[in-house]
Amino acid sequence: MAAPTFRRIRPALLATALAATLVGCISSHQPPVNETASAAATAAQAPAYPPGTGPSPELPAPVSTAIPVVEIAPAVGWPEDGQPRPADGFQVTAFARGLDHPRTLLVLPNGDVLVAETNKPAPAEPVRGLRPKAMAAVQERAGAGVPSADRITLLRDADGDGVAEQRHVFLEGLHSPFGMALVGDTLYVANADALVKVRYDAGATAIATRPTRVVGLPAGRNHHWTKSLVANPAGATLYVGVGSNSNIAENGMDEEVERAAVLEVDPAAGNRRVYAGGLRNPTALAIHPRDRRLWAVVNERDELGNDLVPDYLTSVAEGAFYGWPYSYWGQHVDTRVEPQDPSLVARAVVPDYGLGSHVAPLGLAFYAADALPARYRDGAFIGLHGSWNRSPKVGYQVVFVPFTDGRPSGPPETVLEGFVGDDGKARGRPVGVAVDAGGGVLVADDVGNAIWRVTATSTSTK
Repeated sequence: MAAPTFRRIRPALLATALAATLVGCISSHQPPVNETASAAATAAQAPAYPPGTGPSPELPAPVSTAIPVVEIAPAVGWPEDGQPRPADGFQVTAFARGLDHPRTLLVLPNGDVLVAETNKPAPAEPVRGLRPKAMAAVQERAGAGVPSADRITLLRDADGDGVAEQRHVFLEGLHSPFGMALVGDTLYVANADALVKVRYDAGATAIATRPTRVVGLPAGRNHHWTKSLVANPAGATLYVGVGSNSNIAENGMDEEVERAAVLEVDPAAGNRRVYAGGLRNPTALAIHPRDRRLWAVVNERDELGNDLVPDYLTSVAEGAFYGWPYSYWGQHVDTRVEPQDPSLVARAVVPDYGLGSHVAPLGLAFYAADALPARYRDGAFIGLHGSWNRSPKVGYQVVFVPFTDGRPSGPPETVLEGFVGDDGKARGRPVGVAVDAGGGVLVADDVGNAIWRVTATSTSTK
């Protein structure tokens, strides 16, 4: 199959666009459009879903321009004692502060919490070209330009008051670690370039043993470097989410082998295979507590306008193909990609649930505890990191998606917000989410360098 190519704009226009990106914000203030979906929902007396969300989001016509929309929330961090704002019925406290770009969380059986303090690997070669330099500048301004600490830290709340009073360097010498999974006495860590493992002894606060390699993972350019990770219920199989090496395969499909996919890894045999493909960037994976199905949140493609393409939450079926790069949301063809593959487009699976365009979901946790009201049980808490190429900005919050009988069953509900101040600057950005031993929802904040704990207020009913 020939490699898809991106329809290129004229060099002069591209240079103008990227130069503007470097010095400021380029905004298209087109508001969200979902009038048809809203009317249909009202007529059917169904819940009204915000634009770009739910099982059947309205998809407007694509808008492709020479100058991409760039609007970020410059990262400034929280003032002393500052914190995000919980929705009614919730309260928030700082579980830990003063971390170094915390991204993902893993709650151990004894209640200890592992935090991956990490960021994108340093480039093997200096960044060259106007567009890559522009993107690097945007990411740095958004708070993603800090060096990776390359470590996992253990937080312990020994007295159970919802604040971690102990902090230990648990595991060092990693390479942009992201996903973590514990199977028995083996801790697996998904580095940017390999899945590794190390023995874990219950209650240990540090591991001095050097991790051993289980299997290599696609790396190279690492346009999307994060590798999400979850174990199947039996623990014999691991699933690794690997993002694409580009926006829409503009560097050719040779750089996309086993990318934009969920890989299935047999750790005993040390091999891997593509479990499901066409998932542009599956940033978080989770197993539903009821039916044990695999789910993912996925970041979709950019530069098709404010309201395309919805990022999404979806169950992930073995052998399924979800469209990238050829199409989105089923059979909606992305005409920028040439040549096309009609056979793959024909079998592209429609995702289960839209989360909104450009919201950048990076965290996913199903709620199987009983500390929150009963309606939250089995539903999904999702960390939305926030947009960089949409005006006005969206995301920058934690939402809850209710589930009934193992399926999403209502509009997304805001749980935690206020990460962006009235001045448009980011105090924090939510990433990974997890449910702790006490039933609280933990949220990693990589700009605020904190872990927040969300619980029900004393007046909430169950």
